[in-house]
Amino acid sequence: MPILRSAFIALSRNASLRRFSEQSSLGRAMSSRFVAGMQVDDVLCAAESIHAQGIAATLDSLGENVSTPEEARHSADIYHRLLDAIHQRGLNANVSVKLTQMGMDLGHDLAEQIVSELVQHAVTVNSFVRVDMEGSEYTQATIDMVRRLHAQPGNQGHVGIVIQAYLHRSAQDIATLTADGIRIRLCKGAYKEPPSVAFPDKRDVDGNFVKLTQMLLTSGIYHGIATHDEEMIAATKRIVRQKGIGPKTFEFQMLYGVRRDLQKSLIQEGFNVRVYVPFGTEWYPYFMRRLAERPANVLFIARNMLKK
Repeated sequence: MPILRSAFIALSRNASLRRFSEQSSLGRAMSSRFVAGMQVDDVLCAAESIHAQGIAATLDSLGENVSTPEEARHSADIYHRLLDAIHQRGLNANVSVKLTQMGMDLGHDLAEQIVSELVQHAVTVNSFVRVDMEGSEYTQATIDMVRRLHAQPGNQGHVGIVIQAYLHRSAQDIATLTADGIRIRLCKGAYKEPPSVAFPDKRDVDGNFVKLTQMLLTSGIYHGIATHDEEMIAATKRIVRQKGIGPKTFEFQMLYGVRRDLQKSLIQEGFNVRVYVPFGTEWYPYFMRRLAERPANVLFIARNMLKK
């Protein structure tokens, strides 16, 4: 695994392979399956197609770890355009942002100011900003920032967060966040973390995911359960039945281009589904870093390339 990780990180920095991948038919096929194009208009077209199927969307402009405040503000400008376009087109969609893309590594105050402006924009167009969770070194700062933003008058219900089930700390974090009334997207987590921070075994991650799902579904707040794992989906359905929870009081969330068959079946069963739709010119390094974080994703992606 360490060898594969190093290989994918090296590939993510290979300019020649990036040019080839982005220009080749194979690269375009891969990006079109999992990334909704390079430009804002591309992702809006994808969102409209998803909307027509009765599925909601979260739009994500790819990129992270900017190196200047100007880059951070440019990244934010794309999200401001998305919020306006979502409103103008009447789409059932919102946006997801990464704090490192908003300048977190350059200063917490910079990132908080930029995200605060996005949340204020979301309030004016009755939309929502989800703050993504990155590696564990950002967890506490991300939670603290979202809590401060959510506590500002008028922002309630317009900013949310992501919690990763593989972290040992997540149950306490969920208790804190739900006490504030903050909407959460629960995912398993894809970053490489030490056993002192995260459960190393899939069985333990799955068990914690189910435990945290029950906490969320019984909180009375509208949350997102983000998984393609059919066992986790079945466990969520069991909780819904056992607790008498309405299928419209939460949503399942999945990635663009992954298990579209499952997305449609959940809609037919009466559940809400939201698809996470990434786009942008940085798809190649983003994609390779995701494989570096967890090389087992190679097999997952290969299987899903064959599914409709």
